[in-house]
Amino acid sequence: MTYLDYYELAQEPFSNAPVSRFYFGSAQHAQALLRLTHAVSNMKGLAVLVGEIGAGKTTLARRMLDSLPEEEYEAALLVIIHSGITASWLLRRIALQLGVEAPAEEKLALLSQLYQRLVKIYEQGKKAVVLIDEAQMLASREIMEEFRGLLNLEVPERKLLSFVFFGLPEIEANLRLDPPLAQRVALKYRLEPLKAEDTEAYIRHRLRLAGAKAVPFTTAALARIHAHARGTPRLINTICDNALFEGFVARTRDIDERAVDRVARDLGLEGLEEEAVAPPIVPEVRLPEPTRAGHRPRIDLSDLDRYLESLTK
Repeated sequence: MTYLDYYELAQEPFSNAPVSRFYFGSAQHAQALLRLTHAVSNMKGLAVLVGEIGAGKTTLARRMLDSLPEEEYEAALLVIIHSGITASWLLRRIALQLGVEAPAEEKLALLSQLYQRLVKIYEQGKKAVVLIDEAQMLASREIMEEFRGLLNLEVPERKLLSFVFFGLPEIEANLRLDPPLAQRVALKYRLEPLKAEDTEAYIRHRLRLAGAKAVPFTTAALARIHAHARGTPRLINTICDNALFEGFVARTRDIDERAVDRVARDLGLEGLEEEAVAPPIVPEVRLPEPTRAGHRPRIDLSDLDRYLESLTK
């Protein structure tokens, strides 16, 4: 028996994997989706969603991708997993994502291929949109200039390509590496931590979708989960998942605030709500960063291509 069996759950309710089925449309997430969709619907060029670690940016990016009708949009999601990528690699990936077959190695030829593909998309009555997740990784002026150049691809009536950046607050500093690009941000929205009532609604929502017949957390426990996680969805998931397992081990149907506090203490989150600091996070896997100023580690971009292709399968 697992805690899923014990609490009569059909599936894991608090996985931190970005599962579209569990998307929670809080008021601010609904506002973010509405505004970002407005930006791409009107081909505004560049929209930016900013949020702290664990705020739900990736889930929102995938939700947005799923919500764009295929008959209206040629849309793609590109996840940036390394800060050492080059502008030429990025341009090639964008071309591939938008359906350019056999992208040329030479930049001018590749730009010509991309422009022709974008015109074809336009003539089909569709809009080309690329969503960029983990956009704070794009930390070079060369890359920012490349995006500015791509935003210049247009026909008399409108732009041919729109971008939406999803990233940590550092993305704003990246945009300032190329002031003309920063001036072209048509829309910017910031995800804030969930409020207490939203945290409770979020937990109930995920439990319901997982098949729960009752909420195993007491009212006081729900309040403590919010306090320890400070409204950060990723931490809410981690606390709830651990609390459900501990409740299963203890064979208790009602998980109270004391159990939540023990879980938070074990995770190093106890007392977090009283500190004026950013919430601790589960460490993310990062490849080596530059070892000295001005030098980035060399990476095999072909390996990166293969990894990104595996994400779409």
